[in-house]
Amino acid sequence: MSITAESRIRTLQVGSTAPNTRLDKYVIQVLPQFSRSYIQKLIDQGYVLVNEHKAKASQRLNANDSITIELPPVGSRPVAEPIPLTIAYEDEDILVIDKPAGLTVHPAPGHPNHTLVNAILAHCSKLAVSDDSTRPGIVHRLDKDTSGLMVMAKNDFARQYLVDQFKSHAVTKGYLVLVRGKLFPGQGRIEAPIGRDPHNRQKMAIVEGGREAITNYRVRKYLGDCSFLEVSPETGRTHQIRVHLSAIGHPVVGDAVYGAKSPHINRQFIHAYRLGFHLPTTRKYQRFTCPLPQDLKQALEVLAQKA
Repeated sequence: MSITAESRIRTLQVGSTAPNTRLDKYVIQVLPQFSRSYIQKLIDQGYVLVNEHKAKASQRLNANDSITIELPPVGSRPVAEPIPLTIAYEDEDILVIDKPAGLTVHPAPGHPNHTLVNAILAHCSKLAVSDDSTRPGIVHRLDKDTSGLMVMAKNDFARQYLVDQFKSHAVTKGYLVLVRGKLFPGQGRIEAPIGRDPHNRQKMAIVEGGREAITNYRVRKYLGDCSFLEVSPETGRTHQIRVHLSAIGHPVVGDAVYGAKSPHINRQFIHAYRLGFHLPTTRKYQRFTCPLPQDLKQALEVLAQKA
């Protein structure tokens, strides 16, 4: 085993006596100072690679497999970076940000900086703490390639107040989404449980025993062989909109994971244009909106010309 102190990266070489051992059990045996739950969390979050590939805790090992483990520094906190921000609203408790596509929300394996959190810390040095020191102020997330509104908490009171609203489904969310095909009926509701894809841990899927997931949609316009939707999810599961729409045969345009790439846009066509909740200080319900970014506008214009 080799250890690099600065990066806290450990490399293990599986010996001839360990074939067919589960990954999590092997790592626990070699690194007994860490708990089983901590090792499994590292594996699930992508901090443990087998032969340079993300793996499942249950993966069986072969002799001479190479295992790389990245140990996040304990108590580490993202550093401030002067990344431009579009602020839709700000008070003493919260920030509402119009996040651009391509910006990861918080540090993660393989992406330790240049995130929304780094940008916000440059604007506001004090954010609410959480169990994960890499996610100060975070109460919900958007995919890296999804643009639109996010709310961040500046203090612990605001964070808990917002978390409670998300848990009780009191937060209203609206997305503008372009999907392949003409979606009928023009208005509907998708109810299907979502969990990890049993065949690919990096994807989500509709699975028996998954978490409840509800997505409402309304067609705004048909554009050629595509449908421009307004989507209002009642729950907030990982990749929920993408998984649900793909499952009914209408994947999001530009979504290479659950559908296919598009010649009209180089990312998934999802924009969080509306966000509503009660403000922590006044308890007043406030709704925020933001316009479509230029790349999505251009995609719609191209399709409208072809229609």
